[in-house]
Amino acid sequence: MSGPIILASKSAARTAVLTGAGVPFEIHVSGVDEDAVKTALLGQGGTPRDVADALAELKAVKISRGRPGFVIGADQTLEFEGGLYDKAETVEAARARLKLLRGKPHKLHSAVVVAKDGQPIWREVATCTLTMRDFSDDFLEAYLIAEGEEALGSVGCYRLESHGAQLFSKIEGDYFAILGLPLLGLLDLLRKHGALSV
Repeated sequence: MSGPIILASKSAARTAVLTGAGVPFEIHVSGVDEDAVKTALLGQGGTPRDVADALAELKAVKISRGRPGFVIGADQTLEFEGGLYDKAETVEAARARLKLLRGKPHKLHSAVVVAKDGQPIWREVATCTLTMRDFSDDFLEAYLIAEGEEALGSVGCYRLESHGAQLFSKIEGDYFAILGLPLLGLLDLLRKHGALSV
């Protein structure tokens, strides 16, 4: 082995993806000021995809400067009609977000960067297009009751691995990327560097 694998994220979905894949890892949260980075990048003409990539790198590099091993930084942004959307902070905001997305496609940009010795050594940004069906207001209310605060844990106010699957009519892209961590290329990278068995 060539050092531990560290996830620079407190995301329950990313933790579940790595755990489900049988990857041994530790969690160390980076503490990056995401809002400041988003504001700066968007002010310079950056896209939602650029924001996801930059935040993933910042998280990985920040932790990697102080710890040995492979540090996985990840971020996901939601792009809808050209705009960047952050996580909803209340159930009322989630309701408004889902009504906005209803019946239309949006993009999720999921970025993952691996850093070692304070330097990024690998990255991937996967973009998925998800189209919500034109669900009824009654369905939406039942969904929000079923999901509750869990709806606030993702930028789209849904968990595809749970009740959120019922919101969609079409999904294009990698399932793991939608969950927030493009996985297969990451596993390949870790195997190549001896962090996982081949």
